[in-house]
Amino acid sequence: MRMLFLLLGLFFTGLGFVGAFLPVLPTVPFLIISAACFARSSERLESWLLSHPRFGSLLVEWRERGAIPLRAKWLALGGCLMGFALFFLLRDPSWMLSLIVASLMSVGLVYVFTRPTA
Repeated sequence: MRMLFLLLGLFFTGLGFVGAFLPVLPTVPFLIISAACFARSSERLESWLLSHPRFGSLLVEWRERGAIPLRAKWLALGGCLMGFALFFLLRDPSWMLSLIVASLMSVGLVYVFTRPTA
């Protein structure tokens, strides 16, 4: 199991760092998963990730308090609004599908905005 968690941690770390350069791919959620995997497989890699100069403080805040920075909350809102607008304009969905997509996005945003602010 330790090897599986190590491989998953490396995989999600890779996705996280790719997400740092691609705007459509999230970074921190993948690194949160990586840190959890490394906690079960590699103390050295977990420590490296938690002390990373760019992402470490975000991961520690999440781990200790479940906190999300205010800027990230507003970016999530903006991304959802832009994504829904593109979906609506480019796909011409039925009202039912639009309602389902808007509801799912709303649930995600409620979760994000009810977390403590880092």
